[in-house]
Amino acid sequence: MNNIWIEGLQGSGKSTLLQEIVKQNPELKVCKEGDYSPVELAWCAWLTKEQYRSVLKRYDAITDEIRANTVQEGAHFIVTYTRILTDIPGFHKDLEAYEIYNGRRPLSEVKEIILSRYHAFQGEGYVFECSFLQNLIEDLILFHQLNDDEILELYRELYKAVAAKNFRLLYLYSDDIKSNIKVIQKERSDTHGNPVWYQLMMEFIRNSPYGKKHGLESFENLIAHLEHRQKLELRILKEIVGEEHAVILPSKKWTYEEIAERIR
Repeated sequence: MNNIWIEGLQGSGKSTLLQEIVKQNPELKVCKEGDYSPVELAWCAWLTKEQYRSVLKRYDAITDEIRANTVQEGAHFIVTYTRILTDIPGFHKDLEAYEIYNGRRPLSEVKEIILSRYHAFQGEGYVFECSFLQNLIEDLILFHQLNDDEILELYRELYKAVAAKNFRLLYLYSDDIKSNIKVIQKERSDTHGNPVWYQLMMEFIRNSPYGKKHGLESFENLIAHLEHRQKLELRILKEIVGEEHAVILPSKKWTYEEIAERIR
């Protein structure tokens, strides 16, 4: 059975597509952002044995919850910390510091961790959300400040590690990014109407090394960044992955019948 990778910009409808695929194929193993995944580490802490012991000691009141959300891989411990509900001050911020993205690790280390996990992955029948492009691309652009050609070169190496592993990627393409972002600005607001997601997204981009260097401060800056990212991701699909293993779908205008044969 194929492994299905779902990608696209924020607001393109990835969660809806995932839900429909799983509805039609309930036997699939689902890996959303923040879940434990054999290939992706977004929203997860990546800890050495010593670091893990230190975390358990600092948060002894929720040791059972931490252990229940931990998977050991070799010498490292992966904690799906965003799945832990607690009112302990600073817990989530503390565990966030152990993630591998957003400039928290040197590029060489990020590459080594991801490649080793891609090579080790032997599963089938998975559906992955945002596990090949989104989180890593944002890290490479905003925090490591790689140019497009450098990112393409890295992806040639990454794709070699998963190309033969029943790889099928569905990409949701948007021809109106601005409208999509305006929709999720409203949808992802708090009960008082404050656009929480948008505020966090702008803070994320504004405070990144790339954002500081280029003065990314406005809504238009965000749209320009996402337009650039989509163009780059499409280049990766066309120049590296190829049509045999990647399907480009119009955002929110697809039908399951269009993709059924491609993902089986």
